[in-house]
Amino acid sequence: MQNLTLILLQAAQAGQEAPKSNIWMNVIFWVLLIAVIYFFMIRPASKRNKEAQKFKESLKKGSKVITAGGVYGIIDEISDTYVLLEIANGVRIKIDKNSIVSFTEAEAQNNDTAEKK
Repeated sequence: MQNLTLILLQAAQAGQEAPKSNIWMNVIFWVLLIAVIYFFMIRPASKRNKEAQKFKESLKKGSKVITAGGVYGIIDEISDTYVLLEIANGVRIKIDKNSIVSFTEAEAQNNDTAEKK
């Protein structure tokens, strides 16, 4: 029993003195972890959000678009929250602005050439 007490006291004394290099290693680890999280998760997400916002602002009446459900149509009316999409002659549907995912290929090429000029 005395040997066990002696071992526990020695372990407690050894634990009181933390080496300085161990503290710096912990600080470096946390700084690197935060940097990795920023560059691989936060920064790309903010770039995607900016691109999505830019896309929503570029929508205009007459643009040919594709919805998230795969519906092709032409924008007939646009507001802050919804879009009136003409999917056939005289057939219009009201959809949320966020459900438009892209321009059709022909419209995208027209937009690219207009941006280059």
